[in-house]
Amino acid sequence: MGQKTRFVPLRWTALSCAVCACFLFLSLEHANAQAPEADKPIPILSGSIGTFSFVTGGQNVIDTQINPVLLVPLGDHWLIESRAEFEGEFQRPPDGGPYQGPVDKHLDYAQLDYIVNPYLTVTAGRFLTPFGIFNERLYPVWIRFLQPDPLTLPINTAPSDGAMLRGGFTVNAHANMNYAAYVSATSIGIESVDSERHAGGRMGLFFPGIRLEVGGSFQRTLQDDRKNAFGFHASWQPTKLPLSVRSEMARSYEGSGYWAEGAYQLSQMHFWQKAMRHTQLVGRAQQFFVGEIDPDLADDLGLPPANTRMGEFGVNYFLHDGLKATASYGRGFSSAGNFNQWSYGIAYRFLIPLGPTGAR
Repeated sequence: MGQKTRFVPLRWTALSCAVCACFLFLSLEHANAQAPEADKPIPILSGSIGTFSFVTGGQNVIDTQINPVLLVPLGDHWLIESRAEFEGEFQRPPDGGPYQGPVDKHLDYAQLDYIVNPYLTVTAGRFLTPFGIFNERLYPVWIRFLQPDPLTLPINTAPSDGAMLRGGFTVNAHANMNYAAYVSATSIGIESVDSERHAGGRMGLFFPGIRLEVGGSFQRTLQDDRKNAFGFHASWQPTKLPLSVRSEMARSYEGSGYWAEGAYQLSQMHFWQKAMRHTQLVGRAQQFFVGEIDPDLADDLGLPPANTRMGEFGVNYFLHDGLKATASYGRGFSSAGNFNQWSYGIAYRFLIPLGPTGAR
């Protein structure tokens, strides 16, 4: 998927284990006291499957991944949700032969949510860090416009192990506010569930009349070098055009940069209407500036080794609901050397109820 993020090992604290155990016990007790079986929501297995070819600077990598998502409701207020990632990156050896390479396995999140009311949800466990919007909302291969990761993605987006408060409320007739505040603790150093000790939050304002969201993020690292990180994001979908525009900016000791992208659905084109309504044109511009960390650590995180500017263009074709083909081209400009990046592949979204449907 382009850049990869390596996480910092951590150790579960006794407090974290106690909180999760307490939440799980209360969830089971609450589930037993719920309404009759016919009124209960059912578990769902969802997720995406994708295979893509990335050609960067003449080097070809075949990226194949499965990202299952499990949702298990426990009554009307409790929810267990989890996502795993199985990703293989395969290359042809220099001396020829078949493609080969490692298969990475990661637990992206495994969390227990308690929906207190429409304005507050309490989360404990392993969750996606709400820094910016790409990591939480746009990362899955089915949702993203372009398959290569933004250059700034590894900045402050390693998963968190701890607790989080989040929700939203109406400010006035023209604006809604959403928020998230979290803390991540140290835990046992298992590579597939690494994290780091930090605390932070994100806040956004959504204006439904013009379908615009703007917001900001903050994070404080609480281990090793204690540093602050800041981010801003924006997302806009005009009412009269099949257009989506979104962007992020991040600033941290690991590096800083921004990206902005747009996608236009050709549904308003009158020629070849049947084909055009399934076609989406996309583009992205981005820039990255190197940070204060050691170059070897930056390479481990998947960050560029030098200041980089990049422009990308692509097309998505939706074969049917749940299946799309994608292709893109990008050109990067860097003091370490300019490069081309091609990508093409296919993504599939699945949804499987794990129980009797039609109960409600």
